[in-house]
Amino acid sequence: MKATAELQVIPIGKSISVRQEIARVVELLQAYDFIIETHASGTNIEGELADILAAVAKIHEVLHKEGCVRLVSYLKVETRTDKAPTLIGKRL
Repeated sequence: MKATAELQVIPIGKSISVRQEIARVVELLQAYDFIIETHASGTNIEGELADILAAVAKIHEVLHKEGCVRLVSYLKVETRTDKAPTLIGKRL
């Protein structure tokens, strides 16, 4: 099932700057067959719903293994039955 999503990953407690961890999140997302658009507060994703959910789990696994003690993620997902949702269809 096709989906669009907005993902915000918040690493907590490692350091003041989270730039390295967020760059790693984007790198992990790029390994999937997604269309992604990063923005100031998160990343928009277009892809298969199962892959999006798997990617979030993978992000948590990898970042924890790489030393991030605490992660909070917010995920908003949209699916449709009348047509496939796309990021380009969200642009004003």
